[in-house]
Amino acid sequence: MIALLVAAAFSLFFTLLLTPLFVRLFKRLGWGQFIRDDGPQTHHTKRGTPTMGGIVFIVGAILGYLVGHAVAGVPLTMVGTLVIGMMGGLGLVGFLDDFLKTRKQRSLGLGGWSKILGQVVIGSIFAILAVSDVFRDENGLTPGSHFISVVRDVPWLNLFAFGAPIGIALFMIWVNVITVSASNGVNVADGLDGLASGAAIFAISAYIVIGFWQANQSCFNALLDPVVEYKCYDVRDPLDLAVIAAAISGALIGFLWWNTSPAQIFMGDTGSLGLGGALAALAILSRTELLLLLIGGLFIIVTGSVIVQRVYFKLTRGKRIFLMSPLHHHFELKGWAEVTVVVRFWLIAALFVAAGVGVFYLEWVSR
Repeated sequence: MIALLVAAAFSLFFTLLLTPLFVRLFKRLGWGQFIRDDGPQTHHTKRGTPTMGGIVFIVGAILGYLVGHAVAGVPLTMVGTLVIGMMGGLGLVGFLDDFLKTRKQRSLGLGGWSKILGQVVIGSIFAILAVSDVFRDENGLTPGSHFISVVRDVPWLNLFAFGAPIGIALFMIWVNVITVSASNGVNVADGLDGLASGAAIFAISAYIVIGFWQANQSCFNALLDPVVEYKCYDVRDPLDLAVIAAAISGALIGFLWWNTSPAQIFMGDTGSLGLGGALAALAILSRTELLLLLIGGLFIIVTGSVIVQRVYFKLTRGKRIFLMSPLHHHFELKGWAEVTVVVRFWLIAALFVAAGVGVFYLEWVSR
């Protein structure tokens, strides 16, 4: 518990106090945002605003996690390391994309397939490490599970039912589906000041609650009441998942102070891909993979609007459902103020997260 509180507090104050220094540094380096000409006209005033702000909260979250463990005197775990690796790895892919954009001053950095290739490489490394026997703990648990999960592992959805080689291949595919979907979902939602960072605070905070509850109800908790043992969670180091989630949430809250309208810094693909990777890792390691559909509901809606728009455009040879996609730009072009869109989308994100956490708890109660 001490590690969790210290991690959250340190990462919050790190980003809250040091982000202005990064703003000045990024301006000096010329890392300014490029704005599309076909976007809302109000966005042209944002041209040149420092981007790649994801560096700030990724570094803040990692330092917060390490300081929390150092102060509490508890060892680091493999699950926390994997979340950091996924977040940092995808953040690096996003950084390459951002760097090319700022260098070439155009909206296209890495090509679409190049970005996906980077995501798949990071996701595959994560998957192999997550189910490696080398990282089994004293209870025989690997960080990742052999099963597809909803609120916990589903017994009849065993990816390793046909042996380890096929199982590892299926697990890698499954992890990459989640990773690419989550990272691109957050990336698409990152279009207005504070929208993605605020929504991500809600989504990642859900894993503080989930991790803390799973730790209290762990099958390996010696204090667990035998009467409710059939409700216990077979999850590796769930409390440490709560600690890293708290560190990321704290870092995002401090960052949002400077990222809210009018933003003084943007997270860029560095931040959005990193956050999507963290969400994917938290869902996979906490055995709540399909629950992420609710917890990240806003990101699914926003991404879905892009898919629907493109499919409809091709089928009708040029017609559009929305004035512009992603969905938040549609409402901007309809005359909604940017801050109105952001706050209303935050409310939608919060409702989805509340529903996800509610389903998680109701499953426990129903047992």
